Amino acid sequence: MELSVKAIKFDATDKLQEFIQKKVSKLSKFCSDIRKVEVSLKVVKPATAQNKEVNIKVLLPGEDLFVEKTCDTFEEAIDQSLPALEKQLARYKEKQGKK
Repeated sequence: MELSVKAIKFDATDKLQEFIQKKVSKLSKFCSDIRKVEVSLKVVKPATAQNKEVNIKVLLPGEDLFVEKTCDTFEEAIDQSLPALEKQLARYKEKQGKK
């Protein structure tokens, strides 16, 4: 599984990138078909709370899954995104099984 982390208009720290790598790599337990995961990090309106936006796109054969969360920290947004992706991956696997 390939992972791409893109920080828009800022530099993501190594610690943040390692956190993302660790969390996102767990998705491969749910589905072995994952080709690539693209994570976009963005700060919206810098001076406000709830301003860290995370988009995660999971590329699968024939389908793309997408989750977007906005929280106080990037770590919190990643943590909240993963359960939603796990549900989407479970649905994807069900559909594949029925074909």
